[in-house]
Amino acid sequence: MRLINIGFGNMISSVRLVTIVSPESAPIKRIVQDARDRGRLIDATYGRRTRAVIVMDSDHVILSAIQPETIAARLGGSNSPAEEEQEDE
Repeated sequence: MRLINIGFGNMISSVRLVTIVSPESAPIKRIVQDARDRGRLIDATYGRRTRAVIVMDSDHVILSAIQPETIAARLGGSNSPAEEEQEDE
């Protein structure tokens, strides 16, 4: 199991992750509201602006103050150039 930092020390399991999306569109706002109504919303923004909505396979929806691209990069575990040079040797 691999954990991904979604900001402020909060972690999610990468194997339970379904999607990471931006919160601006109306369908995503409906998903967030439905999760709130069902008690399945987890707000991990610590009062900051929501920049990513994370949908889990357990039907939970998580709000994060980190950009979706940043979370995706953490998920991908992108290597630094120095690490890539060491792997080539």
